[in-house]
Amino acid sequence: MTILRTKLRAGVSADRRTALIALAASAFSVASLMLMPAVQAQDKTSLKVGIMSGEEEDTWAAVKEQAAKEGLTIELVLFNDYTQPNEALARGEIDANAFQHEPYLENQIATQGYDIVVAGYTALWPVGLYSKKHKSLEELPDGASIGVPNDPSNEGRMLKVLEDAGLIKLREDAGILATVIDIVENPKNLDIRELDAGMVGRAVDDLDGAVVNTDWALKSGLTADIQIAKETIEGNPYRNFIAVRGEDKDAPWVKKLVASYQNDAVRQAFDEIYKGSGVPAY
Repeated sequence: MTILRTKLRAGVSADRRTALIALAASAFSVASLMLMPAVQAQDKTSLKVGIMSGEEEDTWAAVKEQAAKEGLTIELVLFNDYTQPNEALARGEIDANAFQHEPYLENQIATQGYDIVVAGYTALWPVGLYSKKHKSLEELPDGASIGVPNDPSNEGRMLKVLEDAGLIKLREDAGILATVIDIVENPKNLDIRELDAGMVGRAVDDLDGAVVNTDWALKSGLTADIQIAKETIEGNPYRNFIAVRGEDKDAPWVKKLVASYQNDAVRQAFDEIYKGSGVPAY
């Protein structure tokens, strides 16, 4: 009986070991299958990148050429509405987008809950103080009339240009949404006029100066030679960037995509396209 029980225990033990080995192999196979999509996602060679239609198409034509050298094929997806590229990215309809600055993305994350992150900086379109009546800041008279856009997304940025130029001082906690009521010092007694964003550039003839973003400056025929002040690049929160979903931020293709933009060939193409109205910001 003792010998029989020993043999039975040995048989059961062997069967148990066999079952455990089979179970472990099965678990490994399931885990491998679960990991495969993630690995495949990181090894993308074809990307859809969302940009705004216009001059950026020309810049990204140069980026596509550089991407091909990195083994990437880029399909550009064009948008005309600034609210669409982040929605498309969040839905997985595109792999990346390049059209926005951090204050805009932060607002989108706060209101829409997107998990979108900065992958690499691209360019900055510096806001400038334009004047057809005065050639320098020193020439601005006491009580000079200065136009700024009245919308929340732009006014704070324009007032910061005036502050950096030493013309005004804002409350320390005013932030990017500052308005004229946040001005605590105004030594030249500037008459700051809040105007519709589309009208500021066109009103330069009737003002001593106007702080205008690049897009509206170009549409209004304003050129760099009448800029008497402009914002700096270093540490500027309004630098544009390539954005990706948070889950993709460490994927190899992201680094390749950023490198496809941040190089001398694209910089040269960018400078030829924008002629100084925009500057590389990396």
